[in-house]
Amino acid sequence: MRRHWAINGRFLTQKVTGVQRYAREIVEALDRRIAAGDPLTRGLDVELLVPAGAATTLHLTAIRPRVVGPARGPLASGHLWEQFSLPRGLEGGLISLGNGGPLLHRRQIACIHDVSTRSFPQSYSVPFRLLQRVMVPAIGRAAAMISTVSHHSAGELTERGLCAADKLLVAPNGHEHTRHWHPQHTPATRAVAGPGTIVLLGSPAPHKNMDLLLGIADRLAAQDLQLAIVGNVDGRVLRNGGDRATGENIHWLGRLSDDALAALLQDSLCLAFPSFVEGFGLPLLEAMAIGCPVVTSDTASMPEVCGPAALYASPGNPDAWMDRFARLRREEGLRERMIAAGHKRTQRFSWHVSAGLYLEAMAALDGLAEARWGAGKAGGIAHRILV
Repeated sequence: MRRHWAINGRFLTQKVTGVQRYAREIVEALDRRIAAGDPLTRGLDVELLVPAGAATTLHLTAIRPRVVGPARGPLASGHLWEQFSLPRGLEGGLISLGNGGPLLHRRQIACIHDVSTRSFPQSYSVPFRLLQRVMVPAIGRAAAMISTVSHHSAGELTERGLCAADKLLVAPNGHEHTRHWHPQHTPATRAVAGPGTIVLLGSPAPHKNMDLLLGIADRLAAQDLQLAIVGNVDGRVLRNGGDRATGENIHWLGRLSDDALAALLQDSLCLAFPSFVEGFGLPLLEAMAIGCPVVTSDTASMPEVCGPAALYASPGNPDAWMDRFARLRREEGLRERMIAAGHKRTQRFSWHVSAGLYLEAMAALDGLAEARWGAGKAGGIAHRILV
């Protein structure tokens, strides 16, 4: 029996953020499992369908890229390509990994990473928010199965009525990609890294809560602590939080390569992650994987990701953040214990395992006996998970 599946390659036309990183790593992990002859890939034929001009920079040996759609015009890219050009190239099932997918293709596993446009709408532009308000419930109804990246997100999807609980799959982010990072400073990161440096990732979007740390910059300076802020904002999606704050202990580094970020994290006090909401929070996992302590919010998915390996504070309590930073500096051996705990925690999250969950889901939709399903609960919300 030949089984035909395709992967929605629209993510290859987008800037790489957490969603696109997830898509790239899941596809490459699927490719490795297919090439290795995983039993669930028997008779399985998988293609990566991409728009014309997409940069297929993935390392693939078993999954074949194929261009679909016109080379130019309104149907050559973006949402219109996804809704109208992509379905014409389909045979069999489809995996869509980037918060959307063609609404008319029912035999589809679509990944919805979070519902932040609903829980924190002020972070997003009006056009993007309106699009997601239509797209998420529509794909939640249309797709045969909805995957997401955390039990927190699964609970949000069901509680808001965006997806039926009995077709949810939790397939988290993994950490293995950090093994290919080679920490190497740039002049800018070398100048700011040190035992008194707090690294802050993300953007000025309100849900990232950057203002909490910028608001205590003077208090941090009094304790010889400085902020190294990494990342840019996409104005087409996120609303900018305003002008950049300035201060002798505030350093805006912009976007960094993975290697430069790894060097900065390893040589700094900690990663600070004060978000109000996150679907998963991949930077937390990356920091722990490369040996950087984490101080993070005690809300949303963050405790699910970090478990006992992080220090927690309320995203609305600046005094608590000052206390956690001070504790990390003064408590002997705490940083080393957190690094060890972080390494251990990351082993719970694997691209290889999550790719296996997608293979199980594909097999289940193909009606194969090897697909074993069981009922489970996440945060008190019943949904289907693979066992």
